[in-house]
Amino acid sequence: MSHFFADDGAKIHVKISGEGTPLVMLHGWTSSHQEWFPFLETLNRKHRVYRWDARGHGGHEISGKAAPTAERMARDLENMMTHYQLKGVAAVGHSMGALTLWQYIRDHGTARLSKLCFIDQSPKLLTDSTWKFGVYGAFDQSKADQMMTWLEEDFAEGVLKLTAFGLNERAREKYLAGAIGWEKSRQSLRTQNPAPLIECWKSLTAADYRTVLSTIDIPSMLVYGGQSNFYSRETAHFVAKQIPNAILYIYEGTDHSPHQWQRELFAEQLIKFIENPSNPIP
Repeated sequence: MSHFFADDGAKIHVKISGEGTPLVMLHGWTSSHQEWFPFLETLNRKHRVYRWDARGHGGHEISGKAAPTAERMARDLENMMTHYQLKGVAAVGHSMGALTLWQYIRDHGTARLSKLCFIDQSPKLLTDSTWKFGVYGAFDQSKADQMMTWLEEDFAEGVLKLTAFGLNERAREKYLAGAIGWEKSRQSLRTQNPAPLIECWKSLTAADYRTVLSTIDIPSMLVYGGQSNFYSRETAHFVAKQIPNAILYIYEGTDHSPHQWQRELFAEQLIKFIENPSNPIP
């Protein structure tokens, strides 16, 4: 696995594969570069794919370095593209990865970027009396505080509860039934160092990128789950309306990871979008 050093000395691991134009893929919170493995056979044919483990993720130690805030991860992304001399980059961000891209665009603009793909994310996670398109459509400061208590008491279980007790009823049923997939996730989460991930979560819930969306001046593709654990269709349509000329896909019957449930479709649509954003697959 390759790596680069961020400008604060943190060692960031990156998996690089394929040949062609650069494609950067940013995973979600508590995940790693392995999130994108199922798509490589298709994507590697036409792209040089860069998959990092974001700061504080993937089991990599960052002792003595900055916490993985949205601002720091956006700067890491700039450091990575500088290190590998990347330009004309197509970038994909799932969940936290989408937030990282929005922070990056706020801080660094789109000069290095050519195409963007955002997967199942809201520009503002916390809700209030004026904003209903965040987590669950009803995740105010009191619920955010409860979530922090869960994470500090039992990090793995807190993450699972966040996913289970949302908008996807099947997820709730599987969690309460102790399904094997949930147990595997629980064990995986318990191998991770919770401290940097909790700091990361604090940063993500404090962020607000609503004003960033309208400034995006390059082609954008949006993919949302029809039964997302966290976000309603209204969230998807809000984001699509705010980003100029954005293309929106809603994958019916899928959760917060729609690309994982419709892998072949997602890879096909992504490649066609990168090649010709004005002529997307219906």
